[in-house]
Amino acid sequence: MKPRDLWNEALAGILARPMRAALTTLGTVLGITTLVITLGVAATAGNQIVGRFDELVATAITVEVPRDPQNPLVDWAALERVGRLRGVTSVAAVSEGEDSSNLRVRSNNLVDPTRVTTQTLSVLGATTDLPEAARGRMVQGRFYDIGHVRRKDRVAVIGEQAARMLGITRLERSPAVFIGKHAYTVVGILGELRREQNLSTAIMVPHTVGRQFGLKDVSRVLVNTGLGAAEQIARQAPTALSPEHADLLQVAAPPSPTRARDQAQNDANALFLVLGLVSLVVGAVGIANVTLVTVMERIAEIGLRRALGAARRHIAAQFLMESTLIGLTGGIIGASVGIVATVAISAAREWTPLLDLRLAVAAPIAGAIVGLLAGLYPALRAARMEPVDALR
Repeated sequence: MKPRDLWNEALAGILARPMRAALTTLGTVLGITTLVITLGVAATAGNQIVGRFDELVATAITVEVPRDPQNPLVDWAALERVGRLRGVTSVAAVSEGEDSSNLRVRSNNLVDPTRVTTQTLSVLGATTDLPEAARGRMVQGRFYDIGHVRRKDRVAVIGEQAARMLGITRLERSPAVFIGKHAYTVVGILGELRREQNLSTAIMVPHTVGRQFGLKDVSRVLVNTGLGAAEQIARQAPTALSPEHADLLQVAAPPSPTRARDQAQNDANALFLVLGLVSLVVGAVGIANVTLVTVMERIAEIGLRRALGAARRHIAAQFLMESTLIGLTGGIIGASVGIVATVAISAAREWTPLLDLRLAVAAPIAGAIVGLLAGLYPALRAARMEPVDALR
């Protein structure tokens, strides 16, 4: 039997029962589609996980500045030098002290026995770029600006949780908080902090007016960098802040996320791959079942072919070709549907789809291999039939 004759016979066998062939192909289509979708979505979702991980973890640097009452190690003006380093996106300095960690703060100067208006909160001095450096958002109002700092205005920004504790919900009438004997006008409420969550329960004032609470020296510097620049900035920041005492500053830099990131992505890919393979096995079982039923229905045809001189290998090759064609067709359709579905899911989630061209080529080949393996047993069973038994 020539390859052309084998092709014609296999195609005729499939088209003789178009509905059954279509339903059999559907099993492979579903398996390949599921495999392509799971692998595509896994790669896309893994890329999003990596991006979020890098954005939120691998770009934050904290420089701890030891206190030296006689000779401050870092000057407030040194932040400008850090901001000029290549890769730095935001930088802010914070001044904290033991004397300001538990101060009694009142939301008004009246005694109201029906509600608690006095809370014990932390007060800290900070530069104007603190919201960006802490990756927070001004829930209400605004953060104080450089004008407030230079004029030494008694203004304050309170954390979102501190505002609830003090009963401050609106800023239209410029409410004030009393820290000690002095009133500070609340100009904003800071919330949604993705870094330095302790600021949610703190009162922030310009560092120029925090000296009465012992907040005159920099105690901590918050630095945010672009992706991939954290390690370099961690080495350069101490020198930029204090060239003479760089070795005394303690830098907390994020560890390299490569290993953890790759492990998380590999785990996600493995999980989705298993799900896709299970679906593919289900499709293969469907092809094997339908091919076996087809062999049983075509016993007379097999006997006639054997009686007319067809060898066992010709019968086996015919059924193997039929199952392979069904698997190949299902693989092509499944790969196309899977790619379209992956792009649609990514668009709905506003993700950037990651499509491997090798997967688009391998999916039809995988479908053909599945069809070939699924038709192996039915084809061997058909080839073992004796002409006399088949015709009887």
